[in-house]
Amino acid sequence: MECIILAAGEGKRMRPLTTSRPKVMIPVANRPMLEHLVLAVRDAGISDFVFVVGYQEQDIRAYFGDGSKFGIRIKYTTQRRQMGTADALLAAEGLVNERFLLLNGDMILKKEDINRICSKNAPCMGTYESSHPEDFGVVTSAGTKVTALFEKSKTPPGNIINAGIYLFDLEIFEILKGLSLSERGEYELTDALADYITKGILSSCLLSSWCDIGEPWNILDANESLMQNLTDEISGTVEDGVFIKGPLILGKGSVIKSGTYIEGPCIVGEDCVVGPHAYIRPYTAIGNNCHIGHSTEIKNSVVFSNTNIPHFNYAGDSVIGAGCNFGAGTKIANLRHDRKNVKAWGTDTKRRKFGAVVGDNVQLGINCSVNAGTIIGSRVISAPGSYLEGKINDDSKIGR
Repeated sequence: MECIILAAGEGKRMRPLTTSRPKVMIPVANRPMLEHLVLAVRDAGISDFVFVVGYQEQDIRAYFGDGSKFGIRIKYTTQRRQMGTADALLAAEGLVNERFLLLNGDMILKKEDINRICSKNAPCMGTYESSHPEDFGVVTSAGTKVTALFEKSKTPPGNIINAGIYLFDLEIFEILKGLSLSERGEYELTDALADYITKGILSSCLLSSWCDIGEPWNILDANESLMQNLTDEISGTVEDGVFIKGPLILGKGSVIKSGTYIEGPCIVGEDCVVGPHAYIRPYTAIGNNCHIGHSTEIKNSVVFSNTNIPHFNYAGDSVIGAGCNFGAGTKIANLRHDRKNVKAWGTDTKRRKFGAVVGDNVQLGINCSVNAGTIIGSRVISAPGSYLEGKINDDSKIGR
């Protein structure tokens, strides 16, 4: 068995987090989301991979190399034009020799589900029971035989969705070559699936667990899912007077200073300083070389590497990019007064609590206020006392 992973897209809906990195390299639980997927496939017994790369592909190639440090073998192919999922898969023709697993690179799977679909006959697609099927392609079936696909219907005929995991034989490549451009101007893999459905040979495999990372706030869902079974791993220094409740991973070279209260599960990377008197709440992941300082509270957030949130700050339910600096007293709100779902630039996050998406290298002055659902572009600079809400474009300057 071989595995092809589609990792060529930019991930425009993930901006500003993809301004300086491919979508699949966004950290979740302190590892690129693609690494979590690769390790699950490896643990399911597959060691030969093909990565279809494109946007900022050098980051993926540099991190994963030939795969040897992960105990696998990786071949790469580049999708030269962003012309859809079928075009991306066609870029891998000739690099697999037998039946293969195909995965979108922006999801979290468990090895048990990978094993389950790999035990089926090709062609087979993974499906999942969703609470909001209108956001995905919906699958109807008779038993395990797929009878139809409905792409992002406002009135879906069910709640079983296409999860973006497939088992194919090599014949799929000949089908791809016969596809026409879709209405979106792309070559769609779902059009190839329609051919299988017409022939009555596409089966489905219902997954027990699945997490799609299509929007920035989905990072928090994936982060929580991956940290559910965390166990203690303390490689740094914990000073006297620190209280830790629940599992904590603390990287080497990191220091938790006196008076800090940590409620796990939490992850703190390498060479960080946390405290004194900081409060780190559950499902928070802090990258390498970060400073979380005096009387700062971080709740259910993902903080990328090289970011400083040093004095009297609050960040709740937020995704904060790399190289940021928060001035003293800056707060990120995470709850509407009416308790309705937070919207981010008009998009329903489906979360009652959500703070902000903060791009890379953002500098917020002292006593700034960031409203719930704000999207702050990369390299934004705000003056002291600024109020930020809505969507703020890259390189903007806010306030005086």
